[in-house]
Amino acid sequence: MAFRMSPEESNQLNTFVKLSGLTKQDYIIHRLLCKDIVVQGNPRIHKALREQFSVVIEQLERIEAGHTVDQELLETIRLMNTIMAGMGEGSHV
Repeated sequence: MAFRMSPEESNQLNTFVKLSGLTKQDYIIHRLLCKDIVVQGNPRIHKALREQFSVVIEQLERIEAGHTVDQELLETIRLMNTIMAGMGEGSHV
């Protein structure tokens, strides 16, 4: 199966895959079949969250300088919040 995505959509998908701890194939299959994605806290997930927090901080600083908030950033922040809220007991995305 093949499909096209904009560069922004591709970046967002890659971010969500990285934060989920799943392979891209498993992540896409879970999402297409409307299955919950359970994120288990591990060093790789913690590292991905740390890296993504740095990106979010940069974006928030850009917004503070007068730019607008884009939907991708809001969705990434929501996902990160969900993961952090459930860290340690498994988080459903």
